[in-house]
Amino acid sequence: MTNQTVLADDEISAVIGPLSKLPGALLPILHALQDRFGHVPESAVPLVAKALNLSRAEVHGTITYYHHFRQHPAGRHVLHLCRAEACQAVGADALAEHAKKSLDCDFHGTTKDNTLTLEPAYCLGQCAIGPSLLIDDEIHAKVTPARFDALVAGLRGAK
Repeated sequence: MTNQTVLADDEISAVIGPLSKLPGALLPILHALQDRFGHVPESAVPLVAKALNLSRAEVHGTITYYHHFRQHPAGRHVLHLCRAEACQAVGADALAEHAKKSLDCDFHGTTKDNTLTLEPAYCLGQCAIGPSLLIDDEIHAKVTPARFDALVAGLRGAK
């Protein structure tokens, strides 16, 4: 085991420890790991399983069941595209297809250059002005394919 692996295990254990005695600790631990590392590291699975007396399969199954949890780091920017009915009624389905084709990745995927991760959202609260897109913490309304392309170009140009 290298020092880097030991350090990662220590960092992971530091996140798990304080939460491991909570009732129903699995989800709070997984959220805390993702908050800390930007994803749930694969090396965390056996540590979480041991701390909670669960099988690795149970921990892995929970991670893969909930789309919120990432198993790999997200891109530099995360794009949440609204998939709710109100946005679908004003073009979100076509926008989603355009986004997937333009980024060359599906929902829950990251572009090859690791710049952008595309995630679905199931209501961004902008129903009257959809389709809506949340980029990092900034909401964008009435997003067309052309506006999407301009936003993405700006993200790729900004380092």
